[in-house]
Amino acid sequence: MTICDVGPRDGLQNEPETLVPSVRAELVDRLAAARLPRIEAASFVRADTVPQMAAAEEVVASIQRREGTEYSGLALNEKGYDRLAAAGLDRVNFTLAATDSFSRRNANQSVEEAVAAAASVIERAALPVTLTISVAFGCPFEGPVDPGVVADLAARFPSTEVVLADTIGVATPRQVRELVERTRAPGVHLHNTRNTGYANAVAALEAGAPLLDASCGGLGGCPYAPRATGNIATEELVYLLEGDGIETGVDLDALIETSVWLEGLLGRRLEGQVYRAGAWAGD
Repeated sequence: MTICDVGPRDGLQNEPETLVPSVRAELVDRLAAARLPRIEAASFVRADTVPQMAAAEEVVASIQRREGTEYSGLALNEKGYDRLAAAGLDRVNFTLAATDSFSRRNANQSVEEAVAAAASVIERAALPVTLTISVAFGCPFEGPVDPGVVADLAARFPSTEVVLADTIGVATPRQVRELVERTRAPGVHLHNTRNTGYANAVAALEAGAPLLDASCGGLGGCPYAPRATGNIATEELVYLLEGDGIETGVDLDALIETSVWLEGLLGRRLEGQVYRAGAWAGD
């Protein structure tokens, strides 16, 4: 299985503070040192819309690359992909929404326009591509999302790694299990807004999705999704999986140290709990 830490991107994009590129690169380096197999390092979006993600190229240039870690970035359109590819990352995460309302708020384009842009990027890309379908389980503007709509979107990209995103944290384990099985998507991106995120992660894994997004300390949210709180915490996910005998390869102690460092940097308690309680050494 693969855990992708999205903290440097999804985690920081909703913070009131804008961290300088060198500090954001240090976060990436700390996560790599904890042996995360994949890290979403930056977002190639307009600085005036998401100022927390400004200077993505500078962040990438400051990263100390570690062998065994794949560094990805997010793009919402072809211009974003061009910037990402030029920056020298290993993978592109292209995101499109399952509803028009969210797509227009998040990317200033309709779903069909986003699909066309995704298809163009996939055709052009020399990098491996992940396609994330946001608001796959519910939209803050349109309400519940028809699973058939999501399945149809996923089916249009049969050769691409698809991730189903519960952007506003409304999904339940049964819904996650059924949509993963229906789409055969290999990955999920989960928020813990209503405290169902970890149960949803287990359901996704049992349904056949070996790629799980998470964020150190449970940071996260979406500027265009009112009341959407943090992602599932990476250290919680690692603790859960390792405790159940599922090898992740991630250094939990180093991950906890990273979240403690982040807490001090941001000056507030983070959403995660394991970084405060510590890894349990008992049998």
